[in-house]
Amino acid sequence: MTPDKIADAHRDRSVEDYLFPPIEAYAEGRLKVSDLHELHWEEAGNADGVPVAFLHGGPGAGCSDKHRRFFDPKAWRIVLHDQRGAGRSTPYAEMRDNSTQALVADIERLREARGIDRWVVFGGSWGSTLALAYAQAHPDRCLGVIVRGIFLGEDSEIDWFMQGIRVVSPEAWRDFRTFLPVVERPDLLGSYVRRLNDPDPKVHGPAALAWSQYEAKSSTLYPEVDLVEEMSADTKALALSRIEAGYFAEHMFLEPGELLEGVEKIRHIPGMIVQGRYDILCPIAAADALARAWPEAEYVLVPDAGHSAFEPSLARELVAATERMKLRLGVAGRR
Repeated sequence: MTPDKIADAHRDRSVEDYLFPPIEAYAEGRLKVSDLHELHWEEAGNADGVPVAFLHGGPGAGCSDKHRRFFDPKAWRIVLHDQRGAGRSTPYAEMRDNSTQALVADIERLREARGIDRWVVFGGSWGSTLALAYAQAHPDRCLGVIVRGIFLGEDSEIDWFMQGIRVVSPEAWRDFRTFLPVVERPDLLGSYVRRLNDPDPKVHGPAALAWSQYEAKSSTLYPEVDLVEEMSADTKALALSRIEAGYFAEHMFLEPGELLEGVEKIRHIPGMIVQGRYDILCPIAAADALARAWPEAEYVLVPDAGHSAFEPSLARELVAATERMKLRLGVAGRR
């Protein structure tokens, strides 16, 4: 298919063509996970269905109602939560007592609190990092793993976000860089971390907006104004930017090569990897490396998609992945 025909096909499709219909949560609550942090959680779908844990991206992005819609509500018990500092969890945009290891422990606390023996874990972008970390820490609690937009937490991936994106999105990167005064530009990450953690809203607010818009503009193959506006909202921008930058500064709290080396612990678990060919934020190299380390996993490369799970082609393949996982687990459902 030529690029023009791909573009025409994209414009003729809507993500609504592929997602399950909207559903309401049937249960929600709070889970205290430390002296400081309390998480928001919710469940939707079939209370007697196969449990699936949805792990949102960022870190810091939080969950939305649309995240429920990748799953057949008649087959799945859909469990979502806002990670530390994100969404409706409290305190908002908090980096203290916040690390990959803490988030992995939180997932396990939530599983126990909801009386779930084993579940599928589903995560995209940072959620893929967290899904892999959790599965490797608790393989006996995982029925399956579905990951999208692979991010392995390597320094090379962080460097790509901070500097490399200018190769394919120079306008967005230029705005991201020139937001900072000239004297602060040699250390983009350090400068953003300092500004994002400044207590003055007049300092951290504009920095959060610059960071979140940079990310949003790089998230889709075709420009999506609605996504830029959503990620720039005051309710999301600060948590996303502050926590993401904080994790970047700490090398995602992971050792080099940790998640790839840990794949040996989960190769026996049904796995599915979905990756947009033109993902700018999480380039295909990470997904390719994961697929080679985990040959038993299904690997779906989407030829006309970037990063966002709500691009039509990616949404289609993510729903297809949950449907195939449903069949592999012998689950009855709508389709």
